[in-house]
Amino acid sequence: METVKVILNPYAGRGRGAKVAGEIEAAFRRHNVPCEIAATSAPEEAVSLARRARQDGYAIVAAAGGDGTVHEVMNGLAEATPADETVQGLAVLQAGSGNDFADMVGAAREIDAAVHAIREGNTRHVDLGLVEAFDGRNTLRRYFDNNLGIGFEAQVTAESREIKRLRGFLIYLWAALRALRAYDQPHFEISWTDGAGNERRAAKEMLLISIGNSRRVGGAFYLTPDARMDDGLLDLAIADALSQLGILNLLPKAMTRTGLHGQKAVSFDRLRSATIAVRQPVPVHTDGEILSTKVESLTVEVQPGRLQVIV
Repeated sequence: METVKVILNPYAGRGRGAKVAGEIEAAFRRHNVPCEIAATSAPEEAVSLARRARQDGYAIVAAAGGDGTVHEVMNGLAEATPADETVQGLAVLQAGSGNDFADMVGAAREIDAAVHAIREGNTRHVDLGLVEAFDGRNTLRRYFDNNLGIGFEAQVTAESREIKRLRGFLIYLWAALRALRAYDQPHFEISWTDGAGNERRAAKEMLLISIGNSRRVGGAFYLTPDARMDDGLLDLAIADALSQLGILNLLPKAMTRTGLHGQKAVSFDRLRSATIAVRQPVPVHTDGEILSTKVESLTVEVQPGRLQVIV
């Protein structure tokens, strides 16, 4: 079997990445799969490492970390792949806080089982999202595999970066409470093409816009609870502007698969593409990574079945 390139984020999962490095090496030896591990030391480094690995001919590149590490590795592979071709050979070795993409796509939670899947060559094709956002100075281009959050959701992500003592979804729950005092709810204008090809539009003050390829974000929040990763569409959730009490009432409902259904403040749809503008700059995240805190407008499109994942 060819050598697998493993890109390890030692800081993933509040340092869990560094602790599982030996476990990863041992698992590859047990399954007689050659591997080469490269550890990251700075944000965005996994993008360049993955891009270089694909250019150097590695057929399988494994992201060892959390959603952020997977996001960067996937983007590096996508950048090294022609736009009309499938992004192939992404594997995931879970070592993060939320692990939303890994859980939703069906990647093994245990390192040994994940390496066994690499050995067996089990794969699944899922959709990718592509966003181009303007922050007043530059146009930022990024792929996302799990979800895109605009407004309050992205503010929660930004707040979570300041929380050092908690782990898992508790980080995001506490961050949501902190975001209540740090985020204004601006006026959005969104137009999108739905799954049937119809043009839709909404313009009003909103708490957030969430565009999901999977149903879960932040380890426990189901903002797009009906999303499917391989249906050729992205799911759209729009939450209207709410009081602080209204937001507090909504949070626990977002932590169950059906809790947001029937909520008057939240509407759902599916989309092929969307254009969004906002009257004041807002934060935007892709797969839990802050794209910018001052986005003024953006476009989103789905690329059906473009990502091949080992599961």
